[in-house]
Amino acid sequence: MIDHNELMQMLKNLESDRVERTESVNNTDKFCEVVCAFGNDLPNHQNPGYLIIGAKDDGSIAGIKISDQLLQNLAGLRSDGNILPLPVISVEKISFPEGDLAIVQVQPSKIPPLRYKGRIYIRIGPRRAIATPEEERILNEKRESSPHSFDATPAMDAAIEDLSLAQFNAYREIAIDAEIIASNNRSLDLQMASLGFYDTKVLHPTYAGLITVGKNPRFHLRGNYIQFLRFPGQNTDELPLNQKEVSGDLLSVLRELDIIISANITTGIGSITPTREKLIYDYPPIALRELVYNAIMHRSYQSSAPVRFYWFSDRIEIQNPGGLYGAVELATLGTINDYRNPIIAEVMKTLGYVNKFGYGIQRAQAVLEKNGSPNAEFAVLSENKVFSVIIRKRTT
Repeated sequence: MIDHNELMQMLKNLESDRVERTESVNNTDKFCEVVCAFGNDLPNHQNPGYLIIGAKDDGSIAGIKISDQLLQNLAGLRSDGNILPLPVISVEKISFPEGDLAIVQVQPSKIPPLRYKGRIYIRIGPRRAIATPEEERILNEKRESSPHSFDATPAMDAAIEDLSLAQFNAYREIAIDAEIIASNNRSLDLQMASLGFYDTKVLHPTYAGLITVGKNPRFHLRGNYIQFLRFPGQNTDELPLNQKEVSGDLLSVLRELDIIISANITTGIGSITPTREKLIYDYPPIALRELVYNAIMHRSYQSSAPVRFYWFSDRIEIQNPGGLYGAVELATLGTINDYRNPIIAEVMKTLGYVNKFGYGIQRAQAVLEKNGSPNAEFAVLSENKVFSVIIRKRTT
């Protein structure tokens, strides 16, 4: 990441607003605030910021030992979902005779503002601060100037009236720190823009806004629904026993899917020992939810095709339009993350439908194994235009 000479220059430059030094190895709040501030890059350096752990304020090395556990904890700042949208960071340890240093390199975010615990942190010279409404507006404009994802793109056929104020207020209560809301003198469009739901330059909602809090998202995005079909047999030749098109704002869709899953799974009792029993499922609901949520998060919303959720007598198939995205391949599935819809991913984490970024597939496989079910099977279809998941029914 950086060589020893470059690092020593950074340590000595006490006036730089791209470097923060600390002797603490366990101040997670401070680490997150620094990452958030560097990711927001209010001065618009367009260069990384550096959190250096193991250095004193005067730039000298404090003489501490950096453990592997600390490095893992620092790397986890990217995926634990406390900083939203996800920051782009890398972590390494550099050792000197005087002691170790842990270096966290933070890239400027393409979709600011980033928040930690509902607050926007920025860097002003050598200190951190919470963004004012004007500073928040500047960060919003940085994102709007070059949206890099479809969900951040303004929907030119929609107006702010197409967003539900009640739904927005409910989401805002979860996403934004209560003190910030209580002292809020930001206009409604700025509040919506801060969460990625509105573009203040062109005065239109974003597709993320329509998907999350839209009054009628499907009017603007024809494929924005889940097609649920339950068949009596192993193919689609027979008439389905049950069918439903699940659509609406994102929270309503997620809640309705929970109801569908709960209504269709079956349970039984299995023996752990002669005196102990456990609940077993034909399909463990936690794994099923993880994989359905994954389809909603990673689907292409530009497609007119829905997410297909087909329940057969021997298996469940989930297909989402768009295929695999970015750096993700079948061989790296579950170990490398890339987000087609970063704002939607943020919303699902904020709403509590994602526990930790990048671990949904791993968690689903672990739950399936614990239930005695086969591993989920993954495939890309139609020249990577569709991503398919098959979950086999537990049979023993």
